[in-house]
Amino acid sequence: MRKTFKLIPAVVALAAGLATAPVAQATAASPYAKGPDPTEASVTASRGPFATATTSVRSYSHPGFNSGTIYYPTDTSQGTFGAIAVIPGFLSPESSVSWYGQRLASQGFVVMTLETSSGFDQPDQRANQLLGALDYLTTSSSVRSRIDVNRLGVMGWSMGGGGTLRAAERGTGIKAAIPLAPWHTNQNWRSVRVPTMIIGADNDTIAGTGAHAEPFYNNLTGARDRAYLELNNADHFTFTSSNTTIAKYSISWMKRFLDDDTRYDRFLCPAPSPSSTIQEYRNSCPHS
Repeated sequence: MRKTFKLIPAVVALAAGLATAPVAQATAASPYAKGPDPTEASVTASRGPFATATTSVRSYSHPGFNSGTIYYPTDTSQGTFGAIAVIPGFLSPESSVSWYGQRLASQGFVVMTLETSSGFDQPDQRANQLLGALDYLTTSSSVRSRIDVNRLGVMGWSMGGGGTLRAAERGTGIKAAIPLAPWHTNQNWRSVRVPTMIIGADNDTIAGTGAHAEPFYNNLTGARDRAYLELNNADHFTFTSSNTTIAKYSISWMKRFLDDDTRYDRFLCPAPSPSSTIQEYRNSCPHS
């Protein structure tokens, strides 16, 4: 009886280990996964689990773009990170998109926010600047050793959102794109293959969703993974200041497709229901 009694704790421990094994396995499914298991609180927090630092990039220090700011995790113990370039809209300064830098970097990305060559730059010119920034980040920047050159993403607001679509179409090595209230005269994005999440605003009178974001999404037929998020009670300038809904879905999209981190699938699929912050959400659930 003594032997049987002594075996019970061991059996219980073994059973507990078997029960938790799939969870540990799922967490480690991607070699690029960074940080603790995500929760609703973690993806909506104003800061993620990584301490960050910044460095300025002076004007025209590299071909293809003007200047910018790099936000990056200070932790070097977890290997390299995916990198994201972010560009603002027509007549708008870098400061209009600076909040994305700190927010995304603290979740485990190297992020560069850009000052455009001219406020009047058209979307395709902004696409070239996004691609130039990624080239600089991976080849010449002081943080290039922290970046995985095979995991690059692009984001942009307004004309910068249109530039994001064009960069996703043209750029090689880009794994994820998020056009924010995108504006472009072109509506045919069937040649984009990059996983793309378009975020629009229901009260946008500059890049109205009916003329821009929605048809852009509808024409993303070449992208195996795509999503359309329309913000509720929001306008064109909602994207220029810290916003929990934009951050939650941007973080989840970049984590899923730059880091191949399937732990974030649950924030993307099933689609969230309409709410006080979400007018509409359409998507193809992430493919494995």
